[in-house]
Amino acid sequence: MSGVPPTPPPPAFDPELGAALAALDEEVREPVTPENLAAVQERDAVRRPRPGVRELADGGRFEVAEHRVPGHAGAPDVTLVSARPAGAVGPLPLLYYLHGGGMITGNAWSVLPGVLREWALPLGLAVVSVEYRLAPQARYPEPLEDCYAGLLWAAGNADRLGVDPDRIVVGGKSAGGGLAAALALLVRDRGGPALIGQLLLCPMLDDRGVTFSSRQMAGVDLWDRTSNTTAWQALLGDRWGDEELPPYAAPARAVDLSGLPPAYVDVGAAETFRDEDVAYADALWRAGGQAELHVWPGAFHGFDSVAPRAAVSRDAAQARTRWLRRLLAPPPPGTL
Repeated sequence: MSGVPPTPPPPAFDPELGAALAALDEEVREPVTPENLAAVQERDAVRRPRPGVRELADGGRFEVAEHRVPGHAGAPDVTLVSARPAGAVGPLPLLYYLHGGGMITGNAWSVLPGVLREWALPLGLAVVSVEYRLAPQARYPEPLEDCYAGLLWAAGNADRLGVDPDRIVVGGKSAGGGLAAALALLVRDRGGPALIGQLLLCPMLDDRGVTFSSRQMAGVDLWDRTSNTTAWQALLGDRWGDEELPPYAAPARAVDLSGLPPAYVDVGAAETFRDEDVAYADALWRAGGQAELHVWPGAFHGFDSVAPRAAVSRDAAQARTRWLRRLLAPPPPGTL
């Protein structure tokens, strides 16, 4: 016999997660294709309304502001949403956060309540969330350049934001995690603001769709290879799959991961991005860098958003918070 061996069945979903996934509307579980992309974007705008500044302030718990800042190299202005615990004293560490949505959906406002609740209050963090342009209306490198322009502004206006420009963590989920990884590469190579960490949550890193998990989870994961291919094609256009694609477009293409800040990488064992994310953490180690990797058993893409009260979702949230707390802890006396 010859040929490629059959792909084994996907890992079983965690029972709590599987039940939550089965309860989702069929419309939500429908793969994204070029034909339904516009409809998916319209539905997302309804599903994820943008809370206003007053709503995000949560009765005075947070100080929230919107900022219009210059785009990179003459590009359109970029909107940032900044938030910090009300009454916090002294410059705070900054989490520069990039929302998910496959590069085709999502917004800077709707992700903030969860980010503020999970990290800003317990860790004394300030947060800046970026409204980067979405594909296919904007294509690479435009969304990434929006994120870079916003980071330059935030670091340059640290006093105005009440943050410490030497304690910036870049982070994001899914597409935002991929953008965070790309931004860390871009900052390193352009000599931009120094970053102390990169929080990469189920990051979208590889446009090629050739990993074992991308085949294994086809038609099973909430974000499978059909949706992923559609999103990458929307972002890259004719450059999708190009052998010369730069690593800033798809960080899995990077051949040099040296000189990057410590990374936290997490992903589900039952999701499309599993193998590309594990490989990225391994590549960071091979380059002499630091990475903390978590692969959550029985977890599909975005599991903690779909079922936040599931045991594995709570474990994932706690692990991320612990990593951030360790990263942000002041150095022991005498080590500076």
